[in-house]
Amino acid sequence: MGIILKPIDIVDDISQEDFREKYLKPCKPVVIRNMARKWPAYQKWTMDYMKEVVGDVEVPLYDSAKADPAAPINTPTTKMPFRDYVDLIQREPTDLRIFFFDPIKFAPKLLDDYVPPKNLMGGFLDKYPSMFFGGKGSVTFLHYDIDMPHIFHTHFNGRKHVLLFEYKWKTRLYKLPYATYALEDYDISNPDFEKFPALDGIEGIECFLEHGDTLFMPTGWWHWMKYLDGSFSISLRAWDKSWAVKAHSLWNLAVQRNFDNFMKGRYKKRYMDWKERKAVEKAHIALKKGLPK
Repeated sequence: MGIILKPIDIVDDISQEDFREKYLKPCKPVVIRNMARKWPAYQKWTMDYMKEVVGDVEVPLYDSAKADPAAPINTPTTKMPFRDYVDLIQREPTDLRIFFFDPIKFAPKLLDDYVPPKNLMGGFLDKYPSMFFGGKGSVTFLHYDIDMPHIFHTHFNGRKHVLLFEYKWKTRLYKLPYATYALEDYDISNPDFEKFPALDGIEGIECFLEHGDTLFMPTGWWHWMKYLDGSFSISLRAWDKSWAVKAHSLWNLAVQRNFDNFMKGRYKKRYMDWKERKAVEKAHIALKKGLPK
């Protein structure tokens, strides 16, 4: 059977009413083609422009290696001046990525180059939205965002392959306890179903983003991303109106993350081994029960 992937809905433009009824309320992803094409960033945000305005700020970089059991989540692999990193991803493939970087703090003029889609919804969170850069072939591991926002993710200067899974599939995706990411021992784009049978039959959505495309990812959706070219994206994040979602977000940030970091620091590999065993155990139980139904 394999993983069942459906193509994502794609619209050129969308009204507030259609967006709310078809995508926001049912929590369904969609790609909006023309939203960012109306921004100054659509023309201005080239690699050379980003180097010019951000400059030599030192940035943390992440690779595709399995996480260190003793390290807090999102611990960088190395650091590099931003200008040198952009030169690197333009020059050659690399698995090094910039993750949750806020270049607008260092180049506030970038604030004038995009427009949050407040005509579609409210609740936008960040004064300085996060940006993500990756070299050709680099991969963002399968996860959902810890603070449970709705995300408008706009891509620039290349292509990106995206797989999306509804939150209800978390156990079958081998979600690690006290974490918002999955077991790192499989490749969701080409899994070994004999070794990870719970993945067989799960349902997801696939899309390919090009320059100027905006992906709407509703709260709680799992996502895996692969840079098909050296390129970058900006994420504009908004609260869900539900107090249950807000409470889940605060629990993740204030309790779960701190507990997980404490346990990693104290028990290191022993704790991570336990987490991985539990993820496998729960996934296989869910598979036997036919969950989710």
